[in-house]
Amino acid sequence: MTERLVFGYGTERHVGQTPDPPSLRPGEQGPAPTPETPRPAGKRERRDWAFTGLLAFTAALYFRPQDQIPGFAWVPFAEISAIIGLAAMAYGRVTRGLSLTRLTPELIGIAALGFVILLTAPFSIWPGGAVGTFTNVFVKVLLIYMLMVNTLTSPDRLHRFMRLVMLVTGYIATRAMFDYLRGINLIENGRVQGAIGGMFQNPNDLALNMVAVLPLSVLVAIRSKTTAGKLGAAFLGCMMIGAVTATHSRGGFVGLAVMVLILGVQLARRQPAAAGAGALVILLALPFTPSSYWERVSSITDSSLDASGSREARRILLREAWRTFLHFPLYGVGAAQFPNYNPPGRVETWRETHNVVLQVASELGVFGLLAFGFLLVRAFAAGRITRRLLRRASGAAPPRWPGAANIRAGQPAVISPDERQYLDAHAGAMMAAVIGWFVCALFASVAYSWTFYYLLALAAAPHTILADRLAQHAPARRTTATRLAEVRV
Repeated sequence: MTERLVFGYGTERHVGQTPDPPSLRPGEQGPAPTPETPRPAGKRERRDWAFTGLLAFTAALYFRPQDQIPGFAWVPFAEISAIIGLAAMAYGRVTRGLSLTRLTPELIGIAALGFVILLTAPFSIWPGGAVGTFTNVFVKVLLIYMLMVNTLTSPDRLHRFMRLVMLVTGYIATRAMFDYLRGINLIENGRVQGAIGGMFQNPNDLALNMVAVLPLSVLVAIRSKTTAGKLGAAFLGCMMIGAVTATHSRGGFVGLAVMVLILGVQLARRQPAAAGAGALVILLALPFTPSSYWERVSSITDSSLDASGSREARRILLREAWRTFLHFPLYGVGAAQFPNYNPPGRVETWRETHNVVLQVASELGVFGLLAFGFLLVRAFAAGRITRRLLRRASGAAPPRWPGAANIRAGQPAVISPDERQYLDAHAGAMMAAVIGWFVCALFASVAYSWTFYYLLALAAAPHTILADRLAQHAPARRTTATRLAEVRV
Protein backbone atom coordinates (compact mmCIF):
# COMPACT_ATOMS: atom_id res chain seq x y z
CA MET A 1 0.00 0.00 0.00
CA THR A 2 1.38 3.37 -0.90
CA GLU A 3 1.74 6.14 1.65
CA ARG A 4 -0.07 9.43 2.12
CA LEU A 5 1.81 12.65 1.19
CA VAL A 6 2.34 16.34 1.36
CA PHE A 7 3.84 19.46 -0.12
CA GLY A 8 7.12 21.55 -0.37
CA TYR A 9 9.42 23.92 -2.25
CA GLY A 10 13.14 24.72 -2.40
CA THR A 11 14.37 28.20 -1.78
CA GLU A 12 17.98 27.95 -2.81
CA ARG A 13 18.79 30.13 -5.79
CA HIS A 14 19.27 28.16 -8.99
CA VAL A 15 22.12 29.48 -11.01
CA GLY A 16 20.80 27.94 -14.19
CA GLN A 17 17.82 30.31 -14.09
CA THR A 18 19.74 33.58 -14.01
CA PRO A 19 19.52 35.72 -17.14
CA ASP A 20 22.39 35.64 -19.64
CA PRO A 21 24.71 38.67 -19.56
CA PRO A 22 24.41 41.21 -22.38
CA SER A 23 26.44 40.46 -25.47
CA LEU A 24 29.78 42.26 -25.89
CA ARG A 25 30.79 44.57 -28.70
CA PRO A 26 33.98 43.70 -30.62
CA GLY A 27 37.04 44.52 -28.54
CA GLU A 28 35.07 45.00 -25.35
CA GLN A 29 35.90 42.86 -22.34
CA GLY A 30 33.28 41.47 -20.05
CA PRO A 31 33.42 41.80 -16.29
CA ALA A 32 35.86 39.60 -14.48
CA PRO A 33 34.30 36.51 -13.02
CA THR A 34 33.47 36.80 -9.37
CA PRO A 35 35.11 34.01 -7.39
CA GLU A 36 32.93 32.07 -5.04
CA THR A 37 33.46 33.13 -1.47
CA PRO A 38 34.05 30.14 0.78
CA ARG A 39 31.88 29.87 3.85
CA PRO A 40 33.87 30.76 6.97
CA ALA A 41 34.90 27.82 9.08
CA GLY A 42 32.22 26.91 11.56
CA LYS A 43 29.54 29.01 9.86
CA ARG A 44 26.51 26.94 8.97
CA GLU A 45 24.26 27.31 5.95
CA ARG A 46 21.15 29.39 6.63
CA ARG A 47 18.22 27.11 7.35
CA ASP A 48 16.08 26.37 4.35
CA TRP A 49 12.65 25.35 5.58
CA ALA A 50 11.86 23.73 2.25
CA PHE A 51 14.78 21.31 2.61
CA THR A 52 14.00 20.82 6.30
CA GLY A 53 10.42 19.97 5.37
CA LEU A 54 11.66 17.41 2.86
CA LEU A 55 13.86 15.73 5.47
CA ALA A 56 11.02 15.71 8.02
CA PHE A 57 8.58 14.30 5.49
CA THR A 58 10.97 11.52 4.51
CA ALA A 59 11.53 10.57 8.15
CA ALA A 60 7.76 10.51 8.77
CA LEU A 61 7.13 8.52 5.58
CA TYR A 62 9.53 5.77 6.59
CA PHE A 63 9.15 5.76 10.38
CA ARG A 64 5.35 6.26 10.41
CA PRO A 65 5.38 7.73 13.95
CA GLN A 66 1.58 7.88 14.01
CA ASP A 67 1.60 4.06 13.97
CA GLN A 68 4.27 3.64 16.64
CA ILE A 69 3.71 6.37 19.21
CA PRO A 70 0.61 5.76 21.35
CA GLY A 71 -1.85 8.63 21.18
CA PHE A 72 -0.41 10.16 18.01
CA ALA A 73 -2.45 8.26 15.43
CA TRP A 74 -4.40 11.43 14.69
CA VAL A 75 -1.31 13.57 13.97
CA PRO A 76 -0.51 13.71 10.22
CA PHE A 77 3.27 14.13 10.61
CA ALA A 78 4.02 13.57 6.92
CA GLU A 79 1.35 15.98 5.71
CA ILE A 80 2.46 18.74 8.09
CA SER A 81 6.11 18.36 7.05
CA ALA A 82 5.23 18.40 3.37
CA ILE A 83 3.02 21.48 3.67
CA ILE A 84 5.82 23.35 5.45
CA GLY A 85 8.34 22.33 2.80
CA LEU A 86 6.16 23.12 -0.20
CA ALA A 87 4.97 26.42 1.21
CA ALA A 88 8.55 27.50 1.96
CA MET A 89 9.65 26.48 -1.52
CA ALA A 90 6.83 28.36 -3.22
CA TYR A 91 7.36 31.47 -1.11
CA GLY A 92 11.11 31.48 -1.66
CA ARG A 93 10.87 31.13 -5.41
CA VAL A 94 8.02 33.58 -5.95
CA THR A 95 9.67 36.28 -3.84
CA ARG A 96 12.79 35.95 -6.00
CA GLY A 97 10.77 36.38 -9.18
CA LEU A 98 11.17 32.76 -10.27
CA SER A 99 8.58 30.36 -11.58
CA LEU A 100 6.78 28.21 -9.05
CA THR A 101 9.10 25.28 -9.81
CA ARG A 102 12.04 24.48 -11.97
CA LEU A 103 11.29 22.01 -14.75
CA THR A 104 13.35 18.92 -15.42
CA PRO A 105 12.68 16.10 -17.89
CA GLU A 106 11.95 13.77 -14.99
CA LEU A 107 9.42 16.12 -13.38
CA ILE A 108 7.71 16.59 -16.74
CA GLY A 109 7.63 12.81 -17.18
CA ILE A 110 5.98 12.30 -13.78
CA ALA A 111 3.44 15.01 -14.59
CA ALA A 112 2.75 13.28 -17.91
CA LEU A 113 2.16 9.97 -16.13
CA GLY A 114 -0.26 11.71 -13.78
CA PHE A 115 -2.04 13.25 -16.76
CA VAL A 116 -2.44 9.79 -18.30
CA ILE A 117 -3.94 8.51 -15.04
CA LEU A 118 -6.57 11.25 -15.19
CA LEU A 119 -7.07 10.97 -18.95
CA THR A 120 -7.78 7.24 -18.77
CA ALA A 121 -9.94 7.43 -15.62
CA PRO A 122 -13.27 7.97 -17.48
CA PHE A 123 -12.66 4.70 -19.37
CA SER A 124 -11.75 2.78 -16.22
CA ILE A 125 -13.82 -0.10 -14.87
CA TRP A 126 -14.12 2.07 -11.76
CA PRO A 127 -13.55 5.77 -12.61
CA GLY A 128 -13.82 6.86 -9.00
CA GLY A 129 -11.13 4.42 -7.94
CA ALA A 130 -8.77 5.55 -10.71
CA VAL A 131 -9.28 9.22 -9.82
CA GLY A 132 -8.78 8.33 -6.16
CA THR A 133 -5.41 6.76 -7.00
CA PHE A 134 -4.37 10.09 -8.48
CA THR A 135 -5.71 12.35 -5.73
CA ASN A 136 -4.78 10.13 -2.78
CA VAL A 137 -1.45 8.82 -4.00
CA PHE A 138 0.05 10.08 -7.23
CA VAL A 139 -0.50 13.81 -6.87
CA LYS A 140 1.44 13.59 -3.62
CA VAL A 141 4.27 11.75 -5.36
CA LEU A 142 4.33 14.55 -7.92
CA LEU A 143 4.43 17.29 -5.27
CA ILE A 144 7.16 15.66 -3.23
CA TYR A 145 9.24 15.03 -6.33
CA MET A 146 8.80 18.72 -7.15
CA LEU A 147 10.09 19.52 -3.67
CA MET A 148 13.13 17.32 -4.19
CA VAL A 149 13.89 18.92 -7.56
CA ASN A 150 13.95 22.37 -5.97
CA THR A 151 15.85 21.53 -2.78
CA LEU A 152 18.53 18.97 -3.74
CA THR A 153 20.71 21.72 -5.16
CA SER A 154 24.20 20.89 -3.87
CA PRO A 155 26.33 17.79 -3.28
CA ASP A 156 26.16 18.44 0.48
CA ARG A 157 22.36 18.45 0.50
CA LEU A 158 22.26 15.42 -1.75
CA HIS A 159 24.51 13.51 0.63
CA ARG A 160 22.50 14.53 3.70
CA PHE A 161 19.26 13.45 2.07
CA MET A 162 20.74 10.18 0.86
CA ARG A 163 22.17 9.48 4.32
CA LEU A 164 18.73 10.00 5.87
CA VAL A 165 17.17 7.52 3.43
CA MET A 166 19.91 5.04 4.35
CA LEU A 167 19.37 5.54 8.09
CA VAL A 168 15.60 5.08 8.07
CA THR A 169 15.82 2.07 5.75
CA GLY A 170 18.59 0.60 7.89
CA TYR A 171 16.43 1.02 10.99
CA ILE A 172 13.60 -0.91 9.32
CA ALA A 173 16.06 -3.60 8.19
CA THR A 174 17.45 -3.94 11.72
CA ARG A 175 13.98 -4.33 13.20
CA ALA A 176 13.16 -6.96 10.58
CA MET A 177 16.29 -8.93 11.45
CA PHE A 178 15.58 -8.81 15.19
CA ASP A 179 11.99 -9.95 14.53
CA TYR A 180 13.24 -12.82 12.37
CA LEU A 181 15.75 -13.97 14.97
CA ARG A 182 13.11 -13.80 17.71
CA GLY A 183 10.58 -15.65 15.57
CA ILE A 184 7.94 -12.93 15.62
CA ASN A 185 6.14 -10.99 12.89
CA LEU A 186 6.48 -13.95 10.52
CA ILE A 187 4.09 -15.15 7.83
CA GLU A 188 4.02 -17.93 5.22
CA ASN A 189 6.25 -20.49 6.89
CA GLY A 190 8.80 -18.14 8.40
CA ARG A 191 8.93 -15.10 6.06
CA VAL A 192 9.48 -11.88 7.97
CA GLN A 193 7.34 -8.87 7.17
CA GLY A 194 8.09 -5.26 7.96
CA ALA A 195 7.49 -4.20 11.56
CA ILE A 196 6.36 -0.85 10.19
CA GLY A 197 3.34 -0.81 7.90
CA GLY A 198 2.87 0.82 4.54
CA MET A 199 5.34 0.07 1.79
CA PHE A 200 7.51 -2.17 4.01
CA GLN A 201 4.96 -4.56 5.44
CA ASN A 202 4.74 -7.02 2.55
CA PRO A 203 7.89 -9.24 2.52
CA ASN A 204 8.47 -8.73 -1.22
CA ASP A 205 8.15 -4.95 -0.93
CA LEU A 206 10.44 -5.00 2.11
CA ALA A 207 13.09 -6.89 0.11
CA LEU A 208 12.71 -4.52 -2.84
CA ASN A 209 13.37 -1.48 -0.64
CA MET A 210 16.41 -3.11 0.95
CA VAL A 211 17.91 -3.92 -2.45
CA ALA A 212 17.28 -0.38 -3.71
CA VAL A 213 18.90 1.38 -0.74
CA LEU A 214 21.82 -0.99 -0.07
CA PRO A 215 24.13 0.78 -2.61
CA LEU A 216 23.61 4.02 -0.68
CA SER A 217 24.91 2.44 2.52
CA VAL A 218 27.97 1.20 0.61
CA LEU A 219 28.57 4.71 -0.71
CA VAL A 220 28.28 6.23 2.77
CA ALA A 221 30.61 3.59 4.21
CA ILE A 222 33.25 4.37 1.59
CA ARG A 223 32.93 8.14 1.70
CA SER A 224 32.55 8.61 5.45
CA LYS A 225 35.47 10.44 7.05
CA THR A 226 35.16 8.78 10.46
CA THR A 227 35.58 5.18 11.52
CA ALA A 228 32.25 5.29 13.35
CA GLY A 229 30.52 6.49 10.19
CA LYS A 230 32.08 3.73 8.10
CA LEU A 231 31.22 1.02 10.60
CA GLY A 232 27.70 2.32 11.10
CA ALA A 233 26.94 2.39 7.38
CA ALA A 234 28.53 -1.05 6.92
CA PHE A 235 26.42 -2.46 9.76
CA LEU A 236 23.20 -1.08 8.25
CA GLY A 237 24.21 -2.53 4.88
CA CYS A 238 24.63 -5.95 6.47
CA MET A 239 21.21 -5.59 8.10
CA MET A 240 19.69 -4.82 4.68
CA ILE A 241 21.22 -7.95 3.18
CA GLY A 242 19.99 -9.94 6.18
CA ALA A 243 16.49 -8.49 5.79
CA VAL A 244 16.37 -9.56 2.14
CA THR A 245 17.29 -13.08 3.22
CA ALA A 246 14.76 -13.07 6.06
CA THR A 247 11.92 -12.19 3.66
CA HIS A 248 12.65 -15.32 1.58
CA SER A 249 11.70 -13.16 -1.41
CA ARG A 250 12.65 -14.77 -4.72
CA GLY A 251 12.39 -11.45 -6.54
CA GLY A 252 14.52 -9.90 -3.81
CA PHE A 253 17.16 -12.61 -4.32
CA VAL A 254 17.36 -12.01 -8.07
CA GLY A 255 17.40 -8.23 -7.62
CA LEU A 256 20.08 -8.46 -4.91
CA ALA A 257 22.28 -10.68 -7.08
CA VAL A 258 22.06 -8.36 -10.08
CA MET A 259 22.54 -5.23 -7.95
CA VAL A 260 25.59 -6.67 -6.18
CA LEU A 261 27.10 -7.61 -9.55
CA ILE A 262 26.62 -4.07 -10.94
CA LEU A 263 27.87 -2.47 -7.74
CA GLY A 264 30.86 -4.81 -7.63
CA VAL A 265 31.88 -3.82 -11.15
CA GLN A 266 31.58 -0.13 -10.24
CA LEU A 267 33.63 -0.59 -7.07
CA ALA A 268 36.30 -2.77 -8.68
CA ARG A 269 37.13 0.04 -11.10
CA ARG A 270 37.55 2.73 -8.45
CA GLN A 271 37.78 1.03 -5.04
CA PRO A 272 39.19 -2.48 -5.57
CA ALA A 273 39.90 -2.90 -1.86
CA ALA A 274 36.27 -2.13 -0.98
CA ALA A 275 35.05 -4.53 -3.69
CA GLY A 276 37.27 -7.28 -2.31
CA ALA A 277 36.07 -6.66 1.26
CA GLY A 278 32.45 -6.81 0.14
CA ALA A 279 32.99 -10.07 -1.71
CA LEU A 280 34.66 -11.54 1.38
CA VAL A 281 31.73 -10.52 3.61
CA ILE A 282 29.25 -12.17 1.23
CA LEU A 283 31.28 -15.39 1.10
CA LEU A 284 31.53 -15.53 4.89
CA ALA A 285 27.79 -14.93 5.27
CA LEU A 286 26.71 -17.73 2.89
CA PRO A 287 27.17 -20.60 5.39
CA PHE A 288 24.82 -18.84 7.84
CA THR A 289 21.97 -18.56 5.33
CA PRO A 290 19.09 -20.83 6.42
CA SER A 291 18.35 -23.85 4.26
CA SER A 292 14.69 -22.80 3.98
CA TYR A 293 15.85 -19.70 2.09
CA TRP A 294 17.76 -21.72 -0.51
CA GLU A 295 14.83 -24.09 -0.86
CA ARG A 296 12.49 -21.22 -1.67
CA VAL A 297 15.00 -19.68 -4.07
CA SER A 298 15.38 -23.04 -5.81
CA SER A 299 11.65 -22.99 -6.53
CA ILE A 300 12.36 -20.34 -9.18
CA THR A 301 13.42 -23.16 -11.49
CA ASP A 302 11.86 -26.16 -9.73
CA SER A 303 8.09 -25.90 -9.33
CA SER A 304 7.98 -29.01 -7.12
CA LEU A 305 9.67 -27.00 -4.33
CA ASP A 306 6.99 -24.31 -4.36
CA ALA A 307 4.63 -25.56 -1.66
CA SER A 308 2.55 -22.35 -1.65
CA GLY A 309 1.81 -22.45 -5.39
CA SER A 310 2.76 -18.78 -5.76
CA ARG A 311 5.13 -19.51 -8.64
CA GLU A 312 2.32 -20.89 -10.80
CA ALA A 313 -0.06 -18.14 -9.64
CA ARG A 314 2.37 -15.48 -10.80
CA ARG A 315 2.78 -17.14 -14.17
CA ILE A 316 -1.00 -17.07 -14.59
CA LEU A 317 -1.15 -13.42 -13.49
CA LEU A 318 1.45 -12.41 -16.07
CA ARG A 319 -0.65 -14.03 -18.78
CA GLU A 320 -3.87 -12.41 -17.52
CA ALA A 321 -2.22 -8.98 -17.29
CA TRP A 322 -0.95 -9.30 -20.86
CA ARG A 323 -4.42 -10.27 -22.07
CA THR A 324 -5.90 -7.30 -20.27
CA PHE A 325 -3.47 -4.97 -22.03
CA LEU A 326 -4.35 -6.49 -25.41
CA HIS A 327 -8.06 -6.04 -24.64
CA PHE A 328 -7.63 -2.38 -23.51
CA PRO A 329 -4.47 -1.22 -25.31
CA LEU A 330 -5.24 2.51 -25.34
CA TYR A 331 -6.59 3.27 -21.89
CA GLY A 332 -6.28 0.12 -19.75
CA VAL A 333 -8.63 -0.69 -16.91
CA GLY A 334 -7.69 2.32 -14.78
CA ALA A 335 -4.93 3.15 -12.33
CA ALA A 336 -4.68 0.51 -9.56
CA GLN A 337 -7.78 -1.26 -10.93
CA PHE A 338 -6.30 -4.50 -12.24
CA PRO A 339 -7.17 -6.36 -8.99
CA ASN A 340 -10.78 -5.20 -9.43
CA TYR A 341 -10.97 -6.36 -13.03
CA ASN A 342 -12.36 -9.89 -12.83
CA PRO A 343 -13.95 -10.85 -16.15
CA PRO A 344 -15.33 -14.35 -16.75
CA GLY A 345 -12.51 -16.84 -17.07
CA ARG A 346 -9.98 -15.03 -14.92
CA VAL A 347 -8.26 -17.56 -12.68
CA GLU A 348 -6.30 -15.42 -10.19
CA THR A 349 -8.99 -12.94 -9.14
CA TRP A 350 -8.43 -9.91 -6.90
CA ARG A 351 -4.67 -10.08 -7.40
CA GLU A 352 -2.04 -7.59 -8.55
CA THR A 353 -0.04 -8.20 -11.73
CA HIS A 354 3.23 -8.70 -9.79
CA ASN A 355 5.11 -7.05 -12.64
CA VAL A 356 5.57 -3.28 -12.77
CA VAL A 357 5.68 -3.08 -16.57
CA LEU A 358 2.50 -5.14 -17.04
CA GLN A 359 0.90 -3.23 -14.18
CA VAL A 360 1.28 0.05 -16.07
CA ALA A 361 0.38 -1.52 -19.42
CA SER A 362 -2.81 -3.20 -18.18
CA GLU A 363 -3.97 -0.25 -16.07
CA LEU A 364 -2.95 2.77 -18.18
CA GLY A 365 -2.54 1.42 -21.69
CA VAL A 366 0.11 2.33 -24.20
CA PHE A 367 0.31 6.02 -23.26
CA GLY A 368 0.94 5.21 -19.62
CA LEU A 369 3.54 2.68 -20.71
CA LEU A 370 5.30 5.35 -22.78
CA ALA A 371 5.33 7.85 -19.90
CA PHE A 372 6.57 5.30 -17.37
CA GLY A 373 9.08 3.94 -19.87
CA PHE A 374 10.48 7.46 -20.31
CA LEU A 375 11.01 7.71 -16.53
CA LEU A 376 12.77 4.34 -16.52
CA VAL A 377 15.07 5.43 -19.33
CA ARG A 378 15.90 8.66 -17.51
CA ALA A 379 16.67 6.72 -14.34
CA PHE A 380 18.92 4.27 -16.18
CA ALA A 381 20.72 7.07 -18.07
CA ALA A 382 21.19 9.38 -15.06
CA GLY A 383 24.61 8.00 -14.12
CA ARG A 384 25.93 8.28 -17.66
CA ILE A 385 24.66 11.87 -17.94
CA THR A 386 26.24 12.77 -14.61
CA ARG A 387 29.63 11.41 -15.59
CA ARG A 388 29.53 13.19 -18.94
CA LEU A 389 28.83 16.50 -17.18
CA LEU A 390 31.55 15.74 -14.64
CA ARG A 391 34.09 15.61 -17.45
CA ARG A 392 32.96 19.04 -18.63
CA ALA A 393 32.75 20.51 -15.13
CA SER A 394 36.28 19.37 -14.25
CA GLY A 395 37.74 20.81 -17.44
CA ALA A 396 38.39 17.45 -19.08
CA ALA A 397 36.19 18.31 -22.08
CA PRO A 398 35.80 21.65 -23.89
CA PRO A 399 32.54 23.55 -23.34
CA ARG A 400 30.13 24.02 -26.23
CA TRP A 401 29.92 27.65 -27.29
CA PRO A 402 31.37 29.82 -30.12
CA GLY A 403 35.12 30.22 -29.76
CA ALA A 404 35.51 27.14 -27.59
CA ALA A 405 37.42 25.37 -30.37
CA ASN A 406 40.42 27.55 -29.48
CA ILE A 407 40.50 26.14 -25.94
CA ARG A 408 41.22 22.44 -25.83
CA ALA A 409 42.58 22.08 -22.32
CA GLY A 410 43.03 23.91 -19.06
CA GLN A 411 39.40 24.89 -18.50
CA PRO A 412 38.72 26.12 -14.97
CA ALA A 413 36.93 23.50 -12.90
CA VAL A 414 33.50 24.41 -11.56
CA ILE A 415 33.52 21.73 -8.84
CA SER A 416 36.10 20.77 -6.26
CA PRO A 417 38.03 17.49 -6.56
CA ASP A 418 36.19 16.12 -3.52
CA GLU A 419 32.79 16.95 -5.04
CA ARG A 420 33.84 15.34 -8.28
CA GLN A 421 34.87 12.12 -6.55
CA TYR A 422 31.66 12.06 -4.55
CA LEU A 423 29.35 12.64 -7.53
CA ASP A 424 31.22 10.05 -9.58
CA ALA A 425 30.82 7.48 -6.79
CA HIS A 426 27.19 8.53 -6.34
CA ALA A 427 26.50 7.93 -10.04
CA GLY A 428 27.86 4.39 -9.78
CA ALA A 429 25.85 3.63 -6.64
CA MET A 430 22.63 4.92 -8.20
CA MET A 431 23.16 2.82 -11.33
CA ALA A 432 23.24 -0.27 -9.14
CA ALA A 433 20.28 0.92 -7.04
CA VAL A 434 18.02 1.66 -10.02
CA ILE A 435 18.86 -1.61 -11.78
CA GLY A 436 18.35 -3.56 -8.56
CA TRP A 437 14.98 -1.88 -8.02
CA PHE A 438 13.88 -2.63 -11.58
CA VAL A 439 14.77 -6.31 -11.36
CA CYS A 440 12.80 -6.62 -8.12
CA ALA A 441 9.94 -4.60 -9.64
CA LEU A 442 9.59 -7.19 -12.38
CA PHE A 443 8.07 -9.31 -9.60
CA ALA A 444 6.03 -6.55 -7.89
CA SER A 445 3.29 -4.00 -8.57
CA VAL A 446 4.99 -0.80 -7.41
CA ALA A 447 4.42 1.71 -10.23
CA TYR A 448 2.77 4.25 -7.91
CA SER A 449 4.89 3.51 -4.84
CA TRP A 450 7.41 5.90 -3.34
CA THR A 451 10.66 4.02 -3.74
CA PHE A 452 11.13 4.48 -7.48
CA TYR A 453 10.51 8.22 -7.37
CA TYR A 454 12.94 8.69 -4.50
CA LEU A 455 15.56 6.77 -6.47
CA LEU A 456 14.80 8.82 -9.57
CA ALA A 457 15.31 12.07 -7.65
CA LEU A 458 18.58 10.84 -6.14
CA ALA A 459 19.82 9.66 -9.53
CA ALA A 460 18.84 12.82 -11.43
CA ALA A 461 19.89 15.44 -8.85
CA PRO A 462 23.66 15.29 -9.62
CA HIS A 463 23.35 16.14 -13.30
CA THR A 464 20.93 18.95 -12.45
CA ILE A 465 23.46 20.33 -9.95
CA LEU A 466 26.25 20.07 -12.51
CA ALA A 467 24.16 21.71 -15.24
CA ASP A 468 23.55 24.64 -12.88
CA ARG A 469 27.25 24.96 -12.11
CA LEU A 470 28.18 24.92 -15.79
CA ALA A 471 25.52 27.52 -16.59
CA GLN A 472 26.86 29.74 -13.79
CA HIS A 473 30.39 29.65 -15.19
CA ALA A 474 29.45 29.81 -18.86
CA PRO A 475 29.58 33.65 -19.20
CA ALA A 476 33.12 33.85 -17.77
CA ARG A 477 34.31 31.01 -20.00
CA ARG A 478 32.66 32.57 -23.04
CA THR A 479 34.46 35.85 -22.42
CA THR A 480 37.79 34.04 -22.04
CA ALA A 481 37.22 32.13 -25.26
CA THR A 482 36.39 35.33 -27.11
CA ARG A 483 39.55 37.08 -25.87
CA LEU A 484 41.78 34.17 -26.86
CA ALA A 485 40.18 34.06 -30.27
CA GLU A 486 40.89 37.77 -30.75
CA VAL A 487 44.54 37.28 -29.74
CA ARG A 488 44.92 34.49 -32.29
CA VAL A 489 43.55 36.77 -35.01
